[in-house]
Amino acid sequence: MDLSLEISFVLEAVKLALARSRPKIMNSDQGSQFTSPQYIELLKNAGVQISMDGKGRATDNIFVERLWRSLKYEEVYLHDYASPREARQRIAHYLDFPGPG
Repeated sequence: MDLSLEISFVLEAVKLALARSRPKIMNSDQGSQFTSPQYIELLKNAGVQISMDGKGRATDNIFVERLWRSLKYEEVYLHDYASPREARQRIAHYLDFPGPG
C-alpha cells in the first residue's frame, strides 16, 4: 500500500508478488503504470501473460471491482486511519476471511 500509484511502487509490489507466486495471467486496467514499458517487461520476463481491461469496461473485472467497492464503503470510508500502518492492519483484518469450516 502506498500513498501514490507511481511506477516505482507498482514495480516493487509486482516483484514482491512474483517472488511468492507466478500467475499465468496478470489482469489490470489501462492506467499509465500498467502500460509502462517497465511493467510490461517485468511480466514478460517472468513468463506472465498480460491482460488489460478495455477502456471504460469496469465489468471486465466485476468481481474485483465489487471487492474494492465493498472494502471502501465497509472499511476505508468509515475510519480515519492515524497512519499508513494502521490502514494496512485494518484492511488486512477486513480481507482476512475465515476458511471453510
